Amino acid sequence: MPKIDSMTIKKIGIIREGKVPPDHRVALIPEQCAAVKKQMDVEVVVQPSAIRRYTDAEYTAAGITLQEDLSDCDLIIGVKEVPINMLIPGKSYIFFSHTFKKQPYNAKLLKAILDKKIRLIDYEVIKDKNKKRLIGFGRYAGIVGAYHAFRAFGLKHKLYSIKAPHECADRAELEQQLGLVKLPKNMRVVVTGFGRVGNGAEEILQLLPLRRVTEAEFLSENWDEPVYTHLDTHDYYVRKDRGGFDKTDFYNNPQLYQSSLPETVVTADLYIACHLWASGNPLLITLQDLQNPNWRCRVIADVSCDVNGPIASSIRASTIAEPLYGFDPSTGKESDWQNDHALCVMAIDNLPCELPKDASEDFGNELIRHVLPRMIQGDPEEIIWHATQTTLRGELTPHFAYLKEYAERAGV
Repeated sequence: MPKIDSMTIKKIGIIREGKVPPDHRVALIPEQCAAVKKQMDVEVVVQPSAIRRYTDAEYTAAGITLQEDLSDCDLIIGVKEVPINMLIPGKSYIFFSHTFKKQPYNAKLLKAILDKKIRLIDYEVIKDKNKKRLIGFGRYAGIVGAYHAFRAFGLKHKLYSIKAPHECADRAELEQQLGLVKLPKNMRVVVTGFGRVGNGAEEILQLLPLRRVTEAEFLSENWDEPVYTHLDTHDYYVRKDRGGFDKTDFYNNPQLYQSSLPETVVTADLYIACHLWASGNPLLITLQDLQNPNWRCRVIADVSCDVNGPIASSIRASTIAEPLYGFDPSTGKESDWQNDHALCVMAIDNLPCELPKDASEDFGNELIRHVLPRMIQGDPEEIIWHATQTTLRGELTPHFAYLKEYAERAGV
């Protein structure tokens, strides 16, 4: 089966985001388009957009041509799913398709891509030889999610009020807002998960008057200053029969492990969840945990947004317009987050959209560093090939053959 020919990409088109609700991000900002054009010797054009945070005028000022019809482009680059009616037959696309996990809501999209003989490369499965993802918006999910966490804490406890992230012009203004945050001297915060999301969240924590401490210090000492502890998988999962944690054993036998996280979060004031969780892994915080009379934590920011997953209070995704909802542990149902007995939950599933300019620039840097050189100049490790789901012949690639029935059953 033919693989991507790195010599065929001579013209790149940046598509207008068409998904509803509108997404204001873009894969390459004006300056990055100009850099790609110069450094990689390819033509770059941009489809006009009235909603993109970077304006058409900014692209033309950077020397980039606006072009409505992208049918002469060798590669069309987007961010989110491209609406079916915007797909051009016989072209190569790269975007987040959200199909590789057989997401029911995008089966028709994959079927249309196959029918239109489109080559699809999916950002989400672009990984290096160690299976580490090379590109994503995770960093800004963590940054915006952690900011939301402290905004929610201030609102829940009526301590302070700061702008919502989308009300800030950019990250600089968002960071200025953090100066209005007033934390209690005995404030205790728990963060789970590293990677792009968790490390992004920590960028916000480091801008606040918080001391980072170990889990042992967090649990054993009475602090008279705001503190946080940042936990990884081995910190909050233990083997049921003998305790301890073995990474290989855990990923092979997750059913033999249980969560110890409630023992730490029960003493916290704020929990920020940035972990990666698989459906076969043990639950992290159950309804029974939340019903513990000693449970202190009243604000949970589920940045990972695993609905009906490892954290019992995450019963639905929230929205940028309405970022908070309440959860009543006594009933296990949603309630008013302002009620004294309710937990305040933040579980927005599209956090990077709130800082579209900064998130786009960060994503574009990764695209230029890790992806475009492999597509244009050569890919000896075949990283792009292994992220290619469909071919120009309307076929699934061998490593995505498992999606055949998923796509065929969709119909269009």
